[in-house]
Order: sequence, then structure tokens, then C-alpha cells
Amino acid sequence: MDGDRERLLTGSHHDPHSLLGAHLMRGGVELRVLRPFAQSVTVLAKGLRAELHEDGDGFFSGLLPLRTVPEYQLLVVYDGTAIEVQDPYRFLPALGDLDLHLIGEGRHEELWKALGANPMTHQQVTGTRFTVWAPNARGVRVAGDFNYWDGTGCPMRSLGSSGVWELFLPGVGEGALYKFDITRPDGSHTLRADPMARRTEVPPDTASIVTESHHVWHDEEWMAHRADRPVHEAPFSVYEVHLASWRPGLTYRQLAVQLPAYVKDLGFTHVELMPVAEHPFGGSWGYQVTGFYAPTARMGTPDDFRHLVDALHRAGIGVLVDWVPAHFPKDDWALAEFDGRSLYEHDDPARAAHPDWGTLEFDYGRKEVRNFLVANATYWCEEFHIDGLRVDAVASMLYLDYSREHGEWSPNEHGGRENLDAVAFLQEMNATVYRRCPGVVTIAEESTAWDGVTRATHHVGPGGFGGLGFGLKWNMGWMHDSLGYVTHEPVHRKFHHNEMTFSMVYAYSENYVLPISHDEVVHGKQALVSKMPGDWWQQRANHRAYLGFMWAHPGKQLLFMGQEFAQGAEWSEGHGPDWWLLDPSYAAEADHRGVRDLVRDLNTVYAATPALWQQDTDPVGFAWVDGDAAEDNVFAFLRFDATGAPLLAVSHFSPVVRHEYRLGVPEAVQAWTEVLNTDAAGYGGGDVLNPDPLKPESVPSHGRPTSIQLTLPPLATVWLRPV
Repeated sequence: MDGDRERLLTGSHHDPHSLLGAHLMRGGVELRVLRPFAQSVTVLAKGLRAELHEDGDGFFSGLLPLRTVPEYQLLVVYDGTAIEVQDPYRFLPALGDLDLHLIGEGRHEELWKALGANPMTHQQVTGTRFTVWAPNARGVRVAGDFNYWDGTGCPMRSLGSSGVWELFLPGVGEGALYKFDITRPDGSHTLRADPMARRTEVPPDTASIVTESHHVWHDEEWMAHRADRPVHEAPFSVYEVHLASWRPGLTYRQLAVQLPAYVKDLGFTHVELMPVAEHPFGGSWGYQVTGFYAPTARMGTPDDFRHLVDALHRAGIGVLVDWVPAHFPKDDWALAEFDGRSLYEHDDPARAAHPDWGTLEFDYGRKEVRNFLVANATYWCEEFHIDGLRVDAVASMLYLDYSREHGEWSPNEHGGRENLDAVAFLQEMNATVYRRCPGVVTIAEESTAWDGVTRATHHVGPGGFGGLGFGLKWNMGWMHDSLGYVTHEPVHRKFHHNEMTFSMVYAYSENYVLPISHDEVVHGKQALVSKMPGDWWQQRANHRAYLGFMWAHPGKQLLFMGQEFAQGAEWSEGHGPDWWLLDPSYAAEADHRGVRDLVRDLNTVYAATPALWQQDTDPVGFAWVDGDAAEDNVFAFLRFDATGAPLLAVSHFSPVVRHEYRLGVPEAVQAWTEVLNTDAAGYGGGDVLNPDPLKPESVPSHGRPTSIQLTLPPLATVWLRPV
């Protein structure tokens, strides 16, 4: 017993239940209790009251003259205060064999229901089951505010070879703070937040919090119909938001009043939330996650976040969240060397260290780690009704040589640079999400030309890989090239004309989103309007023309907050968008309001025009009218819906008016009418319009037998459709 006693006291015993609690022995029932700082412990059972013998160091024991183990409680006296408690060591494991089998297989798709802190009733007693995966630990204890952060009296048991440790603590419920006190292989201790914590303290505090949801959802109609139409064949216009700074200081519930109304008024179909999972450093914007299963506590509880999602759904707005499975920070209370050795990160230090961000990369080849991440993806979709996951930094996951020099990486088993484990993980994640969560879309931020990002996982491409299985992919090439074009002075744009047309060479190689995201308006890159050349009028005109071009181009749209009203300053997470620009008392308020009015009208016309979204991923939905008008800085193209109904989009990036500009058009259309003109006076433009219907003439142009003549406003985009 002395060796066991020492192991219990040092937190390195793998099976405390074999020693503590009640055990049937020859001569009766032996009962052992470990209660540090207790003055006395008395056993209470039906017809029995027996004070245990104090054995020192917090141990108490006694031999009860009973033939069977009774249901009992403990009366524990601390410094003159007596409390009646259940003994955690009289309970059977509260985690079943099926859960352990699935965890061992790396296939537990509802992992959050098996690991972490789960309030429950076990053997007719209410409490919380604590479970944690720590296969390298010599011992694990639960420490929390319920035991004065001293886990000595709460050692967990190891469940076979699973690496899972478990303890049911009666009487511990919602709101309790806790961490795991882990004894490393070398005997040292580390106090860790729960990797599966579903609620955390507000940073900089780092404890995990026992929680369960009481939210009653009211988005039944949304959930019932979100899968009615494939995303790539539906309108999809995204407003990207950093929740903590959109209206600084607002809680999730306050945001639920303001954000849905604002987004609905502007006509966006979806919001994309920059990462909401818990993160210690606000300046990371959420991209360095420590609590993968917990919405950040900065703005409220997990149920408060559910309330926000619910409110957006009831307003008819889908919710996407940024998800970051590429890496995690090195904080010594979180995942890094969680149980004393590499666990979530790769064993090879060269593979574990992320070269760009001072973080650690996940070991995608370890089945339990892959399970942790795959289950996390489904967790957000199922527990919070999230409609889509935008997966951050996919390129850094896919390539072994990402940001590494020669000699700093080792090739895969085939001699290539592809990270085969990451490929398999992404395929499994996408397949699992699409199978379990109808109507959910996954979106890759992937900055290279990896083949088959949005191809089905079972369709093998020329590189020998199945598709990654994403629904959509950010078109980083379009973003880079088109922004490069518009930053040039108009007189120089003719030399860069191909930067606006090249995207159509590969537009149907993947299912694309056109992103003007937070990354493009920070760190010296300037806000979108400030990238534009010329005076203030020309900057806004360029801005409006660019948005018109973007909304008409094949692919879905994403616009970061503040850019919808031409904020001139870069975004800062410290103060968020410059809302004061829309204050009627500000002299230039009309300039900014006009751009916002344009965004509203772009979304409105877009949603009502299937030609702009129904065949986004089918080449028959697009045709150039004139993609070579470099001298004029003009781009003219047609979009078609599934019935062949067209929309004509013409973008003109010169600061002059072009009268009677001829463009070839389809013969079948009797007349065209202007449905949107970014130069309209209401948007802050010069009001150079085409007010009357334009009737085609039998004058061949651009390879078509009929054509129209229209007026092109300066630095503007015009949309026309059949009368």
C-alpha cells in the first residue's frame, strides 16, 4: 500500500478506484478515502454511521462489518465545517465501451459527447463526468474551484489502453471551473485546460468551464430548407465580420439585434465570422486557437452564441465560420506537449513547428488527432447550426515544404512534397461533414494551384489524388490579379488588361469564391477604396466599378466589413469599422452612404438574376463579348441562367465618357434595359446613364450579327438585361 499511497499523493496512479472507495474483503467492506485537509470522515449508509480512521496525508480508512457494498455517502469535516458528499470512487466508469472503441479507432464523430466535461446523472446521482485523452501521462487529476484547485483528492482512472482518463465527480455541475493536473512521464506536473472544453473563462483567464446547452432553437424553417439547392447553383454573397470589432463592446445577444438587421438590409445571403473559437491573443483575430470546441467567452456564453446564429437564420442569413485546423499556439496551459510529450503536434520537431507563425502543426497522421479535428468540424455544424466552414491556411497543410528551405523538410513516401496525412485528413473531414450535415458547405482558403480542391474525394485527378472534397475555394488568383489591375492609373491599365481576363482561363477548374477579405485591408495593404488611384471622386468611382465587376464575374462574392461603405482607413481589431463616416453630420457622409447603397442594390439585383449565380460553375453560363478592349479599359461579357436568359455586364475603367460604344449581343433579345449603373448619382457618381431601352441593330460586332450602342460612364460598371 505504501507504493500506491505515494503514487496517489504524487498524482501518478493509473487506477485510483482500485484503492479508494469501498471494496468487499474478507471480514467486511474496506473503505478508503483520500480527502486532503479533512479533519474527519464518517461513512453514512442505511442503518450505518461509522467514522473512519485517519491514516495521515489525507487518507482515511475503515473496515465495515458488512457482507455487501452499500450505497453510502461521506460526512467530511473541514476546519469545523461538515459537508455531506458522495464518494467519486464508488461509481463505475461513466464512459462506455463503444465510446472507447470509436476513440481507439479514431472514428468517434461525436467526440465532444465522450470527452471533456459532461454534466449527467450517473447511477442515479447528478454530477459531471470528466474525461481526457492523455496517453503519455503517468497520472491525471481534476483540479477546480470545487476542490480549491488542489487535484490531490480527485485522481482519474486510466481506461485500458485507450489513453483516456475518466472520473465522475458527484455534485459538480454547470459553471464549475476546472483544469487537468497531468503528471508527465518525467514525474513533473502541468496544469492544462481541457482540449474539449465547450466553455472557457474570458481571456486572459484560461480555466475551462463545465457547461451544457439550454438554448431552444427557432430556426426550424431555415434548417429544413438550407439543403434544397446546391450552394454552387444558388446566390451566395458573403459579408465577412470580425465579431469582436464589428460594433466593439457588444455581446453575442446585442449583436443578435443589430447584425442580422444590418446584413439583411444590405442583401447579403451569408455572414462569414472570423474565428469564434477561443483564443488567448485578440490580436491574432482568432487564428491561433486554444479552445477548439468553445466559442470565445469575450462576448458571452455558448448559448449566447447559439442565440446569435438563431437570429441570423430567422433573418434568412446563413452563417459561415472560419475554422483553423492548420496549427495551434504553444501556450503551456493548452495543447502543446499536452501530456509531457508531442501529442497533438508531430513527433518530428521539423514537422511540428510552423515556420511562419511561431505555432505548432497538428499531426494529421495520428488517428486520435485527426478524430479531434474531424469531430470539431461537425461539432460547430451540429451544435451551433453553422452553415459552412471556411478552412484557413489550407496550402500550409498540403505541402511539406511550405515556407521551408531545401534541407528543412523531408519528402513523403513517394518522394513528393505533398503532405499525404493532411490530404487524407481534409478528405475525411469534408466527407464526414457533407454526410452528417446536409446543406453545409466547406470552403478552402487555398492559395496554390492544387488540383481538385473542390473535386469529390473519390474522383482521382491527374496527380493521382482524389479531390479534397471542398464545396468552394477562395479564388486568390482573381483577387491578386484584379486588385493589381485597379491599383494602376487608368492610363497604364491597358498594359495590364490580361490581369482582369486571365481568371476566365481557369474559372471553371474549381468552384470559386471571389474574396475581398480582411487580409487585403490590413498591414499596410490599405482599404479597398484607398488602393484606387486618382482623387477622392475617382477613388470611389473605381471602387464602385470594381464591385460591379466582381458581382458580375463568375464565382461567389465575399466583402469584408467597412468596405461596403468605402472606409478609407485600414481595418483595426481595436476599433473596427469607421461607422462615423455614415453619420449625417459628417460632410462626406453621402459619399460613403452612396457606396453602401450600391452594395445593397448589387445584392438585390444579383439575388433576382439567376444568370449571375445559377451556372457559376458551368462554362455555358459565361461568354465574352469583348475581352480584348485594352485600349479602352473595357471588359464586356454575358452571363446566362439555366434557361439561357442573359445579363450583359460592361466594366469601363477609364475616367472618360464613351458615347455610342458598340457591343455585339445575342440576336434573340429585342431590347436591353439598364438595371444597374455604378455611376448613378445616388451612389455618388456623375449620373451618366442609359435611361432608355437599347434596341439591337443588324450591325455585326464581336462575332455576332447584332449589336447595341450604349454610353459608357467614366470608371463605372453597367449591367443590362432583356426588357
